[in-house]
Amino acid sequence: MPNKTLLAGLIVTIATVSGAVAAIAGDGRAVQGVVELFTSQGCSSCPPADKALEALAREGDVVALAYHVDYWNYLGWADTMSSKGNTERQYAYARMFGRNSVYTPQAVLNGREHLNGGNLKGIRNRIDGLNAEGKGLKVPVSAGINQDEIRIRVGPGEGKATIVVAYFDRERSVEIADGENRGRTVNYWHAVTDIETIGMWEGKETNLVLPAAMLAKKENGGCAILVQRMRSADTPGAILGATVLLPEKLQEK
Repeated sequence: MPNKTLLAGLIVTIATVSGAVAAIAGDGRAVQGVVELFTSQGCSSCPPADKALEALAREGDVVALAYHVDYWNYLGWADTMSSKGNTERQYAYARMFGRNSVYTPQAVLNGREHLNGGNLKGIRNRIDGLNAEGKGLKVPVSAGINQDEIRIRVGPGEGKATIVVAYFDRERSVEIADGENRGRTVNYWHAVTDIETIGMWEGKETNLVLPAAMLAKKENGGCAILVQRMRSADTPGAILGATVLLPEKLQEK
């Protein structure tokens, strides 16, 4: 099922956005895809995948997001960034893929397919392959800061989709004191803290405004905007467009 919001007071309004930047990730290159990693601090197989996601986030060619799940917490170490909502998003993808179970580390690419999150070469190859197959990000998405507002523009395209915002911590180092990764210090990038559906897109240009307070109070935070089809009310599908706002971009505004 979709992630439950932790942003109960969030107000979304429709606005006209002029001069919006092109959909970008990192240093201004066009977004090539979306990689969603399902990971856990308590999973001994996950550190290579966490490192792979760090590499993708640093490169900036894709929107890279890490969802820390909570179902391995019983192994002796409760993931400090895990949430029930992140686990629910992974199970929702499992329904979409026709699977009865979930695993870590799992990387979901463009909401369309999945593979082991530690397979960095495979992730890069499949992002390229999805683009070549016409399954890339065809809907333009842009976002920027104007004073105390986040202004989002979703361009025209085909079909219908939800517009989702995912807030994340850009980087955090965690010393793991127990469990399978006991004694390790792991750097985690783009760990999702909140995710919420903020609107609908019906093939026409759509403009939204969010309060920037959620980012302003996050010293090391950012957010991603995803335009994602839904197979059903609680089952996600393909991601059609995406962009990301990072701390340095907020400071430049």
